Parts: sequence; C-alpha cells; structure tokens
Amino acid sequence: MKDDPKQAPNTTPNTAPTFARRQFLGNVVAGSAAGVVGATTGVNAAAAETAPEVKKPSALPPSLRGIANESGEVPDMGRVGGVAGSDFMVDVIKTLDIKYTPTNCASSFRAIHESLIDYGQNTAPEYISCMHEESGVAMAHGYFKIAGKPLMTICHGTVGLMHATMGIYNAWCDRVPVIIVGGNDTDSAYRPPMVPTYHAAQDINAIVRDYTKWDDAPVSLQHFANSFVRAYKVAMTPPYGPVAISLDLGLQQEPVHKKGGVLPSIPRYIPSSPPQGDSGAVREAAKLLVQAQNPLIIADRCARTPKGIELLVQLAELLQVQVVDQGSRMNFPRTHYLSTSAQAVGQADVILGLELSDFWGTVNNYTDNGEYEGVGTQSSKLLPQAKLISINAADLITKANYQDFQKFQVIDVQMPADAEATLPALIEAVKQALTPDKKDVIAKRGERAKKAFAADFAKTQAAAAVAWNASPISTARLVMETFNAIKHLDWSLVASEGNVSNWPNRLWPLEKAHHWIGRSGGFGVGYGAPASVGAALANRDLGRFSVSIQSDGDLMYAPGVLWTAAHHKIPLLSVMHNNRGWHQELMHVQRMADFRNRRVNLGQDMGPIGTSIQNPDIQYHELAKSMGWWAKGPITRPEDLGPALKEAVEVVKSGHPALLNVWTQPR
Repeated sequence: MKDDPKQAPNTTPNTAPTFARRQFLGNVVAGSAAGVVGATTGVNAAAAETAPEVKKPSALPPSLRGIANESGEVPDMGRVGGVAGSDFMVDVIKTLDIKYTPTNCASSFRAIHESLIDYGQNTAPEYISCMHEESGVAMAHGYFKIAGKPLMTICHGTVGLMHATMGIYNAWCDRVPVIIVGGNDTDSAYRPPMVPTYHAAQDINAIVRDYTKWDDAPVSLQHFANSFVRAYKVAMTPPYGPVAISLDLGLQQEPVHKKGGVLPSIPRYIPSSPPQGDSGAVREAAKLLVQAQNPLIIADRCARTPKGIELLVQLAELLQVQVVDQGSRMNFPRTHYLSTSAQAVGQADVILGLELSDFWGTVNNYTDNGEYEGVGTQSSKLLPQAKLISINAADLITKANYQDFQKFQVIDVQMPADAEATLPALIEAVKQALTPDKKDVIAKRGERAKKAFAADFAKTQAAAAVAWNASPISTARLVMETFNAIKHLDWSLVASEGNVSNWPNRLWPLEKAHHWIGRSGGFGVGYGAPASVGAALANRDLGRFSVSIQSDGDLMYAPGVLWTAAHHKIPLLSVMHNNRGWHQELMHVQRMADFRNRRVNLGQDMGPIGTSIQNPDIQYHELAKSMGWWAKGPITRPEDLGPALKEAVEVVKSGHPALLNVWTQPR
C-alpha cells in the first residue's frame, strides 16, 4: 500500500476487544506481577498444587523483582484485535526491497521480529541469525559492497547498540549505507522494571549520532513510515552512510488506528541524484590535467558501481595518465598498463584525488618516532609546482568529533561532490580542452607507462618468490596458492585482513568490481570475518565464488559468525593467515623498546608479551568444525597447501563454507 490514506495495510476484521496502547502494556506488567505474587506468597495454594511447576531463573537475578520478571506466568488477557503496528512496519520495509536482516534477537523488538517471520513470511527481508550485533552490522557492510543495496540490522536498546558501535563506525568511515533499527522500551510508566529498564534510554541514538548520517525516533506509525523511507533515502544518497532509527516497543505492539481520521500510509521511495562537481571547477580541473606534463590520478573510493571503473579507465586512457588505486574499493584494473604504485606521487605535477580518505597522507611522508607525542618526522612528497585537485563527497558530511576526516591538506581545486557522478562531465571537459599539439605528448606518456608497468610487475613477482618454500608459509605463497585454486572460477575476494603485504592487490588480476570489495573503513579489528560472510551471502545469490584471506586475531573478535554462515548455508572459502599474534602491535612494542635501549640492556625481546596468540595455539579448524564448517589444519608445510585448497574449493562449490588453518610468516 503506497500513498493511500484511506486503506490500511491489512483489512483483517477486528474480532477481539481493542486495547489502548497504554492499557495493553499496563495489563502485561500488572499481570506478570500478579502471577508472581500468587506463586511466591502461597495465595490460592490448592490451585498451585495442581499447576505446572513454575520455571526457575537460569541465573540468580539481583532482586525478587528480577525473579518475577523472569519466571512469572502471565495470565491470558485475550487477544489484541486489529492490525499490529509492527505488521504495518513490515509493509513499509518490504516496499524498499531489503533482502535480509542480519540480527541478534532481543526482547525490545520482539513484536517486529514476530511480524517479520510470521506476517512477512521471513522473506524480503529474511531473518539472518547472528551471534553478535557487531557481526550483524559488518555483514550488512560486506553485503552492500557486493550487492549495491543496503540491509537492515536490528539492535537491542542500549546494550545491543553498544555492541554494534564498532561495526557502525567502520561503515561510517567506509561510506557504506547500513540501516540500524534499535528496539527501545521508551515509556517508563509502563516499562517492566530491572533488565528492560537497564536496556532502555531516552535517546539510544545518542550512542552513535557522531558517526551516523541521520537518525530519528518515530512516535507514531505514520512517523515510522516517513522516517524509514527517509532513512533509506539519506543512506543511499552519496556520500553513503549508516542511519539509525529508535523503535519504541509500544509502537510496535499497538494496533493500527486512524489518526486525524486517516490510516497511516507508505510514502514512495524516489532516489536522489548524487551531487556533481561545479561546472566551473570541472573545467578548471580539466585544463590543469591537459596542460600537465606528468599528471597522476589517485583513487580510493571512487567507483561506487561497476560503471565507475569504466569511467576511470576512459579518463585515464584519454590522457594516458597513470592511476594509483589505494584499494578502499576496486577502482582500476590492476592488469592495466596505466596502473601504478604510490611512488609516482613524487614525479607528478598535477594530482587528481578521487574520494581520498587521506589526501594529506597521500602526498606527505610521516615517520612515527613513537617516543614522545609530536616528534614524528614529516616531509612533502610533492614537486614544488604540483597542483592538487580533489573530488570527494565526504566533504559534505564532515563532523567534528571523530577524526576520520584526517589531517588538513591545502587543495588547489576542491569539489565537494561524488567522484563517479562527476567523471562524465570531467571526461567531456578534458576532450574539449585537448589540442592537437598534446596528442604526441600523451602518446609518449602512454609508452613510458607501458614500460614502467612491465618493469614494476617483474619486480613484484621477484619479491613474491622470496622465501617461497619457507615454513611457516610465506604470505606471498599463501595468497598465490589461493588464487591458483580459484582462478578458473568467477571469484570474489571478500576480505584480506591481517597485513599480508598487500599481495592480492599486487599480484592478482583484479579487474572487475566484485574482484575486490575493499577494506573496513575504520580499520576496526573484527570486521573481516562477518563482512566476508555478508559479502558471500550476496555472492551466493549471484552465483559467484567467495574467498577470504582471514587473519587470526580478527576472527577471534566475532567467531560466532562462523555458525551464521553454516546455519544459513553461505558458501565461503576462508584461508587463515594464522601468524599467531598481533604482529603490528608487536613491532610497535619492539620499536619502543629499541628507542629506550631495553632490548640491548635486557638481552632479550619481551615484545611477544601481550601481542602473541600462542600457548595454547588456537585450533581454528576445530573451532570452525564445531560450528558446522568443513575445515582442515594446521597446515605448516607449503607443499601441503595446494592440495588442501583443492579440497576446500570443491566443498565451497557444493554450497558449504570451508576453512583452512594455515600457519604463516608474520607478514
């Protein structure tokens, strides 16, 4: 039902007495208390003797009132007639074609949970059972970067939203739309005491407001319909970002009724156009690029869609300009001769930055000397005459508290706009600015780029061959043996966490948008495993093969997502980069010890204390098996890796998740 105030979403006749919202909720609480009084004080003892045994609490609550809420029996108060408010909410959600809702269940949204699975028949969205709220958000994060459509995840009041915060911050930093609905028992006059009150707040969205794009707390069903469609619209307007809606439990449970003489209706969703660069700034940028002797393009989150890759290739080939892909998205084919490394920054006289998360860090050197704050050494990589151009939609949603906007960099031509949406105009402006005398310069630049690309790739291959036969297994061999096992498939690398020296981006033929989905955004550990499962869920529907290079520490933040993958039959090949430690943190501690002459004076390295994941070694393959995965390990010899991968690939092709526990070099 859309835009029809005369028609309810469901016309089921009201066959039972209609309770007012406050009366209904008040009766629930009163009934619970009454049932407990009879059981605990001996009132109506004869009836109690024949009644079934009252369920005991599973753990000792802090008070008798807590015991009452957990073990009391609620008398039958009849049925609430009419259409449930949460049924109407499901009608709203279904108009937006949200396919899944990865969620950890909880009481504060029990009404909409029941409506989703019964009234909504558990389809569009389908309920995906998660063990942790952070996993639910990260699954939605990974899913979007394959499917291009957001998912909804539901959190439980204060505590559930607190669990979800790291996932939400990653999505915020990575400019990914996720719809977070938080159940909240708002009305303190009718809210049960103890646990429900601990888990409620006047404003639960305050927890995440600094790193969400928009939020609301609807107070009526029409308000919910308007807010949910608005939330979807805001989340899906570049720059993308997570949004939050606080959903009152009473509003979920009350029947649909007329307000002001009309029933609630569902507004239509019409997507917004992405913001494009100012035409004058686009022409100025084109002029600088055409006149440059050695221009350079650097892309980080430029390609929102597969079309973005095509546009960037078109611009690069038009000018024969090299492209650095920083890898937060799949922006530019790694097999293209114009693909280059960050070392090219120092030779460029004009640099076009497309959705860079850190322009300052891109054009400056910084060494963290570590001992005291502010003693890091920094220097510019730029030529004195270099001009900088930026197209970045993130400039439109910069906030003050969290520092994801990075250090300030002076930009010569700055466009707060969506890069992909601006590229067509920039390409046309470049064509208009090109003159015949530039054709020879551009052609020669392309020939130089071809030679440089071949030489750089040969160096990379030589570097990968170092320690090829080492045990534990080198990260280069781990990555290349994995690719060799899947190269004949329509594959998708859904995560590569844990510092494997960036070998996939250096050696794999990443060419299509789904070949690489990028990193976490906020670099929050615990993203890799659930985001891989979310992306694999999207790839499952598209018939693709999903593979993840999974680090050990990251998996242990949210191992419950392994069960989710097995339970919902989400095929994923997870190849463990098990270096048995947090190696980056180990290096930080070792550098601090060197600054202070500790290792020399003590004669030993104490760095592994607090950074090692050993004694005992975690048997990740056994962990995965216990949650329904096919798994094998530990694999320590390089000659065993290829055959094990071959086995695992066949398992995943049959529709099941598989994990290989591979012992690796630190990086």
